[in-house]
Amino acid sequence: MKHRIVVLGAGYAGAYTAGNLARRLSPADTGITVVNAVPDFVQRLRLHRLAAGGELAAPTLADVFAGTGIRVRVARATAVAPDSRIVTVADAEGGGELPYDTLVYALGSRVADHGVPGVAEHAFHVTARPAALRLRERLDDLEERGDGGRVLVVGDGLTGIETATEIADARPGLAVTLVARRELGARLSAGARAHLRRACDRLGIDILEHARVEAVEATGVRCADGTAVAADATVWAAGFAVGPLAAAAGLEVTGSGQLAVDRTMRSVSHPDVYAVGDSVCAIGDNGIQLPMSCGSAGYTGKQAIDAIVARLTGRPVRHTKLVYTFNHISLGRRDGILQWVDEEARAKPWYLGGRTAARVKAGIVRGSLWATEHPAYGLPRRRRRLTAAGATAPSGHRPAGPATGSDPAWDASDGPASAGA
Repeated sequence: MKHRIVVLGAGYAGAYTAGNLARRLSPADTGITVVNAVPDFVQRLRLHRLAAGGELAAPTLADVFAGTGIRVRVARATAVAPDSRIVTVADAEGGGELPYDTLVYALGSRVADHGVPGVAEHAFHVTARPAALRLRERLDDLEERGDGGRVLVVGDGLTGIETATEIADARPGLAVTLVARRELGARLSAGARAHLRRACDRLGIDILEHARVEAVEATGVRCADGTAVAADATVWAAGFAVGPLAAAAGLEVTGSGQLAVDRTMRSVSHPDVYAVGDSVCAIGDNGIQLPMSCGSAGYTGKQAIDAIVARLTGRPVRHTKLVYTFNHISLGRRDGILQWVDEEARAKPWYLGGRTAARVKAGIVRGSLWATEHPAYGLPRRRRRLTAAGATAPSGHRPAGPATGSDPAWDASDGPASAGA
């Protein structure tokens, strides 16, 4: 019987992991199933561009994994039973159960309202394609009115900055305000902060600093100091959170709900479960938790791939690097910032700004999409066979070395979805 690998989620981390497992493991011994709620690959890094009116490629997962032997199941995972190794899914046909021998948990993150009333009812966001399209439709309506609609973006993390600047650049007829909890660009170097302010000035973005939103209403927001800020569209970009599925399953999680893992991305409570991307609490080589980001998805995915392949094929597990070295921030279509950080995840004095930074980020994003669309590129003719021991489902012992550590210097709750490493 083949060793059954189930990958939950086909975002950057899940698609990368599934495709590379298919590249490295023999199909004679393994069967890989990817479970995803939608049939397409979503470029989450660019959803703010889609919302602002740009076009965004959405390759189907069937095309992405064509020729790899990976089975795609378009369904929503509703439960995981890790002791019996079964995933329950729901789809248009009623759903069912998927047994597994190895599970890769890559369900990512979603918008976090932080308990602020009115977010779900009145705010837009850009954490999913349907949500971005809903915001786009609203912005279209505001432009058609022709009276200078007001757009308010709440959140001064990377996602908030990118969303505000993209909308202001693409739709100059709209008035854009960015609400920041602290000084704008507080985590950037002095030079990068100045560059960011110049970009906001150039794009006509108003900045409201040191403001904490305590309620979202149909006509704007209310701040903790009593200030009311009017808006025709409020975009919530104040953070991300993981879903409750892992905790409900009895998998060991951290206080944030992310899976607790060892250095190889293996669950500390269930050794046949691995986690990658935003779903995992991964401690970097500097002892600080990696932020939710595309870069982190790549590094945690690579470590999980190497660990799974090694254990199934009877090889030593090697540690791949888990680093966080820079952030890339788009500031509309023709501007950007690359901010390098030190070993403590603090901004270094040097940064790159302007069109060159924008081109670098565009290249990184294009490369991520290309790699996702071509998981079979360079597929080896002879892939690794499983050993008898590796093909046997692991026992219920707890692997040593849970990954726990200090909070990241770049707060994941601010949503650094475009961070790079």
